[in-house]
Amino acid sequence: MYAYIKGTIESRNDTQIVIDNNGIGYLINCPIMISASLGKIGEEAKVYVYQSVREDDISLYGFADNSQRDIFLKLLTVSGIGPKVAHSICSAITPEQIAVAVMSGDIKLLTSVKGLGKKTAERIVLELKDKLKQQQKEMGIAIPVSKASDPVSTSVMSDAVGALLVLGYKEHEADEAVSSAYEEGITLEELIKKALKIASGSKIT
Repeated sequence: MYAYIKGTIESRNDTQIVIDNNGIGYLINCPIMISASLGKIGEEAKVYVYQSVREDDISLYGFADNSQRDIFLKLLTVSGIGPKVAHSICSAITPEQIAVAVMSGDIKLLTSVKGLGKKTAERIVLELKDKLKQQQKEMGIAIPVSKASDPVSTSVMSDAVGALLVLGYKEHEADEAVSSAYEEGITLEELIKKALKIASGSKIT
């Protein structure tokens, strides 16, 4: 399985991009919303990819960075979500927005993706949130008592940790960032954004 393909951008259209690597042209499913950030035609680009193998088809799906691919892989674990649907979600909204939507139950944001219905959006939230809760339980992640002063605080902090896990951060990174970012009365969305800024070394604004 490929991790990424690095080469020259030979061509692109609304849905695909061709990367030339040592004389081999790789046709990658990559919507213009993603491929536009990779560079101009003739420039060198690094495309993170997922290879889908089926009986009648072998396809590559491209991403601008690892966080996009990580969230894509998590979406594939949801029943009824295939590569095309998962890829369309990743190309329409950012990994951070998807994580916030999952942990806060923001169905409206998910259904803003073209072709994604309410039932599918609800299934994404339900299944991913359940899996993250189980993951946190298995990892034994505990929110510091000094920070979580009440059940509401505990719930908000736990959901924020879950959002960072969705985005591929390690459990201790997520826990430490959320603990540092938390303050009384902060909303889940604000906490996630603040924690992401801390976890990423202030790279996310």
